[in-house]
Parts: sequence; structure tokens; C-alpha cells
Amino acid sequence: MDRLQAMEVFARVVEANSFSRASDSLDLSRTSVTTIVKSLEAHLRTPLLQRTTRKLKLTPEGAEYYEHCVRILAEISETEAAMAGAGRGPRGKLRVDMPATIGKWLVTPQLHRFHELYPDVELIVGYGDKLVDLIQDGVDCAIRVGELQDSTLIARRLADMPTITVASPHYLHRRGMPRTLEDLDRHMAIHYISSKTNRAIPLSFTVEGRIVEVPVPGKLGFNDADAYVECGLTGTGILQPPRFMVGEHLRSGALVEILPQWRPRTLPISAIYPQSRHLAPKVRVFVEWVLSLFEASPLFAAEAARPRSAGTAGTGGAAGAAGAYGLAAGALAPLPD
Repeated sequence: MDRLQAMEVFARVVEANSFSRASDSLDLSRTSVTTIVKSLEAHLRTPLLQRTTRKLKLTPEGAEYYEHCVRILAEISETEAAMAGAGRGPRGKLRVDMPATIGKWLVTPQLHRFHELYPDVELIVGYGDKLVDLIQDGVDCAIRVGELQDSTLIARRLADMPTITVASPHYLHRRGMPRTLEDLDRHMAIHYISSKTNRAIPLSFTVEGRIVEVPVPGKLGFNDADAYVECGLTGTGILQPPRFMVGEHLRSGALVEILPQWRPRTLPISAIYPQSRHLAPKVRVFVEWVLSLFEASPLFAAEAARPRSAGTAGTGGAAGAAGAYGLAAGALAPLPD
């Protein structure tokens, strides 16, 4: 038995949570993958995986062995990369995935600079708000918004994404300015549809240090962030977009901040990658480069330029009532996926 290959196969099965997906990514037959794992268990004289018809589960011994495998494989990969790349910069094909909005607003305009820095890296970028399986889809690195739950992945915090509760002056003129969370019962929301659940993400607010979800009725829902904001501009309802998407609309008065005294949480933006690849030079330089974009971007600054108050943005009672409201950060992000 090739023990190094067995470690790689076992680690891939754990990360893919499937013998079939692991076999696809390794270009081996499912039978070969199953045989290798069984031989490894026989060699170690202990079961590593509990197999059911629906899922795989690591045994305690399997979890410990997996951690050792990841560390050993990473060290080998790093050593090989260092020897092969001695005197040269990062190189090779790099597949990354990120939310379309972050790609459009932050990454795409600067990609030419990445290629100037690392001309030997062939970058393949996927933009979309739906989750991808990094192992199964062969993705080296992904940018994600929200809390991460997959313990088999390494995460590097890049930035925080403040969001903001807004509506158009036209909508507020018709419906009135909500002054309390209870007032939202008389309002309409524009819903953002989660790609994880296919359900509307509720409006959320921080009340005495905890997050409270407030169900607000609505007739329209979107799974595209640009369409979500465009609908808000037409005066259809209340929404909670990322603040970087609506800064210009706030400054022009096309949108008005509401309920700033109840600030929902700000969600983290992270780069994630499989543990077995966390030391690859091409991944490392890409993550560091994206981090530098976030750090330099005014779109993600903690205190962006303040918008004009509603008192100068619209007419009538709604505009005047909004005049005392200032800029706030945070809301449950419509792009957590």
C-alpha cells in the first residue's frame, strides 16, 4: 500500500464527504477509492469512517488521523512547491470563486494589477452568490460573506461588510417614517432570497446587544443584489443592502437611512480554502492581494462619507422626519452566501 497516496485519498474523502466526489476529484474509480480507504483502516487496525447510506462520519480515531494527514500533506506540498519554484514566483492555474457583487465592485477593476504582479498565475474567476463545493468543483480559494461553519476549511478574515436599512424618499412619503421596530408592521419589505435556503432573509436589528429578526411583509423578492437595490430605488419597500452598494444613492438622496438606533450585526468577509492547500504559494499571494484591496478600498472603510439627510433628499413629512437620522453600519447581509 502506498501510504502517502492512502493519506491523500482519505483526506479527500473526508473533505468531499463522499467516496464518489473524492474519486471524481482524484480521477480514480470509486472502487479504487473505497479499496484504498479499507486497506488504510486495515493497516491502522482501526475504523476511520462510519458509513451510512446518506453520509460519512469520522470516528474519533479518524478525526485525529485526518488532522495528521492534512499537516503531512501540506508540508509535502509546500516543500515540493518551494523546490519547483526556487528562484521563481507563484505559478499555475488558480481557480477562485466569490459573490458577484464583491467581484464587480472590488476585484474585477484591479485584476490587471494582479497579473502584473504574478504573470505566471493563470487566474480563473467564478462570480456567483451560490455556494460551491471547493473540493468537488476544484476551486482553490473562495471569498464568502457571513459566519463560516465548515471546519474542514481554513478561513482568513479579510474585512467586515457593514449594511444599512434604507428606503427611498418616495416610499417614505407614501408610508411614513418608521420610528420604532413596531412601526414596521405597517410597512413593506423588499426581500433578498438566500441561495442557501431559497427563503427570504428577514430584516434583522440589534436590540440590547442581541439580534432580533423582524418579519416584514413584502411582495417582491430577489436573489440578485443589483436588482434588489434597483427595486429599492423605485420606492417599493424597505431593504437592507450592503452599505458599499448604496453609498452614492445615500449621498444623492435617492435612498434614506432609517432606524439607525437599531443596528444589525456586521458580517465578516473571509477567504476560505481547503486545509490541504493552505500553503500553496499561488493561493497565499492571491489572498494577500485581495486583503490589500479591502484595506485600501474606501467602499469598506469603517466611516464612509456621510449621506445627505432625508431633510434635503425629499419633500413632505417623510423627508423632514428623516432629517435627524445619520449614517449607520450593519444589517443582516443580503449576500451571506
